[in-house]
Amino acid sequence: MHITQLNRECLLHIFSFLDKNSRKNLAKTCHKLLQVFQDPLLWSLLNFHSPVELKKDNFLLGPALKYLSICWYSERVKVCNIEDWRKNSLQKDFCKRHENTVSDFLLDVCNRCPNLLSLTLSGCGHVTDDCILQLLKNCPNLKSLKLENCVRITDHTLEAVTLYGRLLRTLHVDFCRNVTQAGLERVREKCPSVMLKADRSANMIPDSKPGKKLMLEKASRKLVQL
Repeated sequence: MHITQLNRECLLHIFSFLDKNSRKNLAKTCHKLLQVFQDPLLWSLLNFHSPVELKKDNFLLGPALKYLSICWYSERVKVCNIEDWRKNSLQKDFCKRHENTVSDFLLDVCNRCPNLLSLTLSGCGHVTDDCILQLLKNCPNLKSLKLENCVRITDHTLEAVTLYGRLLRTLHVDFCRNVTQAGLERVREKCPSVMLKADRSANMIPDSKPGKKLMLEKASRKLVQL
């Protein structure tokens, strides 16, 4: 029996075991398998491990998406989580190249995936409070939000959770250095049903403002002169 002789349910089951690239390659072989590839039921879960993957055409975004994970840990991507004032020109150029990659992708998710239940972002140094705010507004069924080492996330995200995370049950803000203890306490007070986890966040040193950095440099130079 040829694979194309199987019914749609069997083909969907087979496709479910394949990664995104394998699904795309199989879909190129015939029109029937392309239709299976384009079936929204196949795309309820998506995992990404590098910024390049977000720009490929080997997946579909749609209302069937329930679980989304964008996690990368490579040394090159870690550069984006360094404070801007500590980056050299080469590092800044690298970050600039994919500064809006995740943000633009999440905007598509807001527009196309209203039934999203779980979002995990790890190492996404350019994701902002506004991205998360829009997601919470456009994906009202979101139950789990896990943010790890997302350095631009601040208490504004925590405030958005209290306002729009009506169904949220799990919130992680681990290694998010610009989140404060006051913001966490506000979530605990207003959303007692949310399981909150914040490893190495409120106790970390937040990014220094340019003015503060300049003052520190001047003070350091004075100490050297003394």
